[in-house]
Amino acid sequence: MGDDTAVRYRNAVLYDDRFVKHVGDFLLHKDGTWSNSVGDEDVIEEIDGSNRVITRSLQNWHTHLAMQLNARDFSDGFPLHRWLNEAIFPTEAKITPEFVRIGAQAAAAEMIRTGSTFAADMYFFPAVTGNVLDKAGLRGLCGGPVSDAALPSHENAQSALTELDGLMANNSEDNRVQYAIATHSVYLCSEETLGRASELAEKRNGRLHIHVSETRKEVAECKEKTGKYPVEYLQSIDFIKPGTIFAHASWVKKNEIRMMADYDVTAVHCPSSNMKLACGGTLSYPPYKDAGVDLRIGTDGAASSGNGLNLLHEARLASLVQRHDHWDSTLLPAKDIFGIATKGSKDWVAWNLDDIRMRPLGRSNNRHLANLVYNGGDCLDVWVDGQALRLNGETKTVDERATIQELDLAVNEYYDGVE
Repeated sequence: MGDDTAVRYRNAVLYDDRFVKHVGDFLLHKDGTWSNSVGDEDVIEEIDGSNRVITRSLQNWHTHLAMQLNARDFSDGFPLHRWLNEAIFPTEAKITPEFVRIGAQAAAAEMIRTGSTFAADMYFFPAVTGNVLDKAGLRGLCGGPVSDAALPSHENAQSALTELDGLMANNSEDNRVQYAIATHSVYLCSEETLGRASELAEKRNGRLHIHVSETRKEVAECKEKTGKYPVEYLQSIDFIKPGTIFAHASWVKKNEIRMMADYDVTAVHCPSSNMKLACGGTLSYPPYKDAGVDLRIGTDGAASSGNGLNLLHEARLASLVQRHDHWDSTLLPAKDIFGIATKGSKDWVAWNLDDIRMRPLGRSNNRHLANLVYNGGDCLDVWVDGQALRLNGETKTVDERATIQELDLAVNEYYDGVE
């Protein structure tokens, strides 16, 4: 009787897609749906949920996953362009597919441990990262970097686009991992390169992913060179396609935000990265909301963000910085920011209610989301397509201990000779 691919949680708390709270016995189905349990269905697993609150999983919309190798913070205190040109680009010149595999595997382990099941990535050797995510049971949109400089994985931008053409030919809605075109930025991509990337996205019905208006310097240089601000410039050369991902999008005008809405752009708020690199500003939520832009949250890479991939931490900061910047304590309460952080998720996470950070639960047993967002939480279980990536606080699809050992060895080799 029932769905023998489902898992049953008894006596648990569950928040649905509208953040309505339910208490009782639930079935989590392989297709990502849920239903109440009457108690006699055939299931693959039955779990005592009395110490669990179940929510949709977190979604990380701007990452450089293999940068776990760079999380040593050897460049802490650098401004963005010095950080890129003196620390990141010279070090990444040594990158290899094996380094990417090890870094991506460490990232996958951290994602699972912290309740994320999707990453929109931008890093070299995307097929390697895609394979790591797939084996870990995670979802990904793996963007292969395209630029006219700092491209250690290819001789030139056209070579990178040719590789992506082959990878994107196999994109399918049935695949957990798909591929995208990660044009770095307007300052590292010529108009010709941006045009070719956009043409390929249209040919393959794929997505573009690009850093946009991250700093005032980038904006000023684009205006001086082209006579337009970055979003205006990208629109003028017909670069933007529906679903294009704009990472950061901090230093923009209101007409540019309206352009993003018109083109169905996904804008990604990355407050940790912007603040750590002292970019002077972060994405401003109210005009994005007013324009109806699809807004998500991203951690950026471990070397530039808060040194990790914990999207709960990023959601907390995303909420707080908007309140601070706009002098408005009503902006992005826990339910709203958690909604942005989990938007589109088909997967489930069970959080530990016996974690002291989740207490007190409130007289009405209603503080779960606020506690999660503002204080963090212990991820016990992660379910993707009916598979347990983590169960009872133990990651099942990535060997954490072996991954740590590989990462430590790789970092020593990767940074050999770097002060």
